Formats: sequence, C-alpha cells, structure tokens
Amino acid sequence: MKLHYRKYGEGQPLVILHGLFGSSDNWQTLGKKFAENFEVYLVDQRNHGHSPKSNEFNYQLLSDDLYKLIADLELENIILIGHSMGGKTVMHFAQQHPTFIEKLIVVDIGPKAYPMHHNIILEGLNAIDLAITKSRGQADKQLSKYIEDIGVKQFLLKNLYWVEKGQLGWRINIPVLEEKMPDIIAAIPDKILDTPTLFIRGEKSNYIVEDDFQNIYDQFPNSEIETIYDAGHWVHAENPFSFYNLVMDFSK
Repeated sequence: MKLHYRKYGEGQPLVILHGLFGSSDNWQTLGKKFAENFEVYLVDQRNHGHSPKSNEFNYQLLSDDLYKLIADLELENIILIGHSMGGKTVMHFAQQHPTFIEKLIVVDIGPKAYPMHHNIILEGLNAIDLAITKSRGQADKQLSKYIEDIGVKQFLLKNLYWVEKGQLGWRINIPVLEEKMPDIIAAIPDKILDTPTLFIRGEKSNYIVEDDFQNIYDQFPNSEIETIYDAGHWVHAENPFSFYNLVMDFSK
C-alpha cells in the first residue's frame, strides 16, 4: 500500500506517524517547525487521512506500509516519531528494521496491551448519520451527546470532509477500526531493541504510568522516559513548546 505523506524542509529525515483517529494534518504546525532543521515526512497510516482504506489492519501491516514508504523514498538515518497507535507502529517497525533508524521517539504509549477504552468515541462517531447530517455543526451537536471535551470533539470532527456538495464523508475507516480494535490495543512483540529511544508521556495521561517504566527499560534498554507537564495524551498539541524542545534536544 502506498501511503499519503506531506514533506517539508531538507536535511536528515524525520518521519512522524499520527495516532488512532488522527492524520498527518494534526502535525502540520510542528512539522513545519521541525522542517527548519530536518527533512520532515508527515505520514497518513492506512484507514486514516488521505491514505487508502483497507479491511486489514494490524501492526505488522502498518509496519510493512511504513517500510515500503521508507524504501521507496530511499531514506536512512531516520529520526522516527510515533504518537499513540503510531507509537506502536514505530516500535514494531524499529524491532524489524533497526538499521534504518538513528533515533526513535515514542509519544504517550507503551509496548504493553491496553484495556478497551474507545467505546464512547466509537458510539459517538457511529451516531452521526451522514445521510442526514448536512453540516459540521450538526455533526458536532450529535457528537456532543457522547463527548464533552471540546478538543477531543474538534480532533475527531477534523476527519469529516465534503465528498461532494451537501454530502459529508469520513476519512477514517470507522467500521474497520472498530472491528480491529483488539489488534490496535494489543501489545507489540517483546523483542529487545537497543536503538536510542525517547518515551515522552503527558503528565495528565495514564498511558505510561510509573509501573510501566521497568517494562519499558527491559524492552528498550537504551531508552529514557520524559514527562511533559500541563499535557495529557495529545502531548504535542497540548504543550507543543515543551514537546519541540524535548525532541530537538534528543535529536542532537
């Protein structure tokens, strides 16, 4: 599968993968900032953004998609960043193709399995009937019955687009993502990876807690864990200044 990507800047390649229900669009502001020092690639994973849809979805396939993109672009000495689901993709990729990567940055996700916690989001998305929903405002009103957080709603509704005049569509493949949720929340293989790795967690997030630290250090012995304060799971959006500085310091 050929993935859609956005490219900015020049220099050492820095490749960024978004999380579940996200897209490369979420990373454009930071991507352009990083492009002052790197050749930045913002990638849409399958069933997200402008990349193709597929009925198949697991981390092996997401890793294979990334490998094809990197091979086609002939990239090497990559700094590879992944947020949430994208973090699991880049960990899986790095386990299989460590020679492509100079440094790995995993954002607010660990290698472990997670309990199912997307039920309300999926209920809200499925409740938006695009046959009768004719504006983003109507979609927002419907989603508000399930999700109160304005930032989360805006993040999810960015996936709506106009297929044609008067007809909205989803860029995310909601039925497949819902069906494959057990694969999305599953652990990655427990293979040990010695690539220099930075784990970034949000202070207000529970995706990486202190009880996870030893497991991370066991599986990624050449890693460090940093906490960004005043930020939750969407660390890069909630505290972009601190996130940018952490990435730049680690990338030196």
